[in-house]
Amino acid sequence: VQLQASGGGLVQAGGSLRLSCIATDNVDRYRMAWYHQGAGPTRELVASVTAAGSTSYVDSAKGRFTISRDYDKRTLTLQLNKLRPEDTGVYFCNAFRPGANYWGQGTLVTVSS
Repeated sequence: VQLQASGGGLVQAGGSLRLSCIATDNVDRYRMAWYHQGAGPTRELVASVTAAGSTSYVDSAKGRFTISRDYDKRTLTLQLNKLRPEDTGVYFCNAFRPGANYWGQGTLVTVSS
């Protein structure tokens, strides 16, 4: 499975962006997720959606970000609203199931104050 992320860019604080991730193969049985990597090397889980469609968010994303998936289009989306400077970083999409773990190349989001 290859994952292609897009949608990053430069936005002012309070603005919005929509990130997309397209998979080359069927990912219906995968948990899909978006991770954020700021200035350091650690990737933090921001939001995830299970194969059944259940979503979860890190506390800082609740009420601002929305994750969704389209099974037919093999697409994962992250709507980013009310962006803050601390949201700046590279966002990676991820597809996971036991025995398989795939990462996209990341898309850069820069939020100016």
